[in-house]
Amino acid sequence: MSERQKVLVRAKVPPTVKQRRLGAELRRLREHADLSATRAGELFGAPQSRISNIEAGSYAVSADRVRALARLYECSDDALVEALAAMTGGRTRGWWDEYRELLPAALVEVAEFEREATAVRVAVLVAMPGLLQSAEHIRAAYSQNVPALRPFEIEHRTAFRIRRQGVLHGEPPLPYTAIIHEAALRMGIGGTDVVRAQLRHLMDMGEYEHITIQVIPFGRADFPAAGGQPVTYVGGPVPQLDTDHGLEILHAEDQLARYREVLDRMSRCALDSAESRNFIHKIAKSL
Repeated sequence: MSERQKVLVRAKVPPTVKQRRLGAELRRLREHADLSATRAGELFGAPQSRISNIEAGSYAVSADRVRALARLYECSDDALVEALAAMTGGRTRGWWDEYRELLPAALVEVAEFEREATAVRVAVLVAMPGLLQSAEHIRAAYSQNVPALRPFEIEHRTAFRIRRQGVLHGEPPLPYTAIIHEAALRMGIGGTDVVRAQLRHLMDMGEYEHITIQVIPFGRADFPAAGGQPVTYVGGPVPQLDTDHGLEILHAEDQLARYREVLDRMSRCALDSAESRNFIHKIAKSL
């Protein structure tokens, strides 16, 4: 197969979150070194299009080549380089690939970057965190979708979200922190029975040592709302962030730093874990 044919074959398979994240980081290192893609290609002995395809995640690159590019870009952060090298290799199938023909790509990619995470922090204002939703809540929420989903689409999405929750019960389980505004606890999705069961589910999940749940009561008006959008910060040697703007994944350091501060401030405005559990319990009892 010619090089052009290989590129065409690769183009038919969209890059994974990991591949795009690796490419974005390599682009950041190149730009920090003040090199154009054309100049980097000349120094690396490759055409400019190769550098661009690597950075777009559409061209597979080996661990050795990642290290070589890092040397070219004079990156002295050995831990980062090795983290990037570990992100290389062929496309490995995960359980989420079973859903690629059934669900929008953006939904499928969420499971992939959760599996790569070393810790996750989320903040939500009007919706329950996906990994902490009960099956009944998930199904009820998707039933309210606009445009309406067909019954089998609701079941596919419900099954997928439940399977995503496996990262909280793996070996080791994913450290997970959820900051939830009181509004999300009182949305009433699915009716009283579903809401009560969802609140009890939250209290049960909060009993795990690796899961932290904090609630921001209505009375706290001084928290940073982050534009009203859910925020998911995925920690690891190569962190990334999802602000739920169409599941756009952000990775620039200034963006990451800004949202770390947003999450830190929201956490300081929230009740601690024990207080939050009591707060959720009171709401559940009042239903």
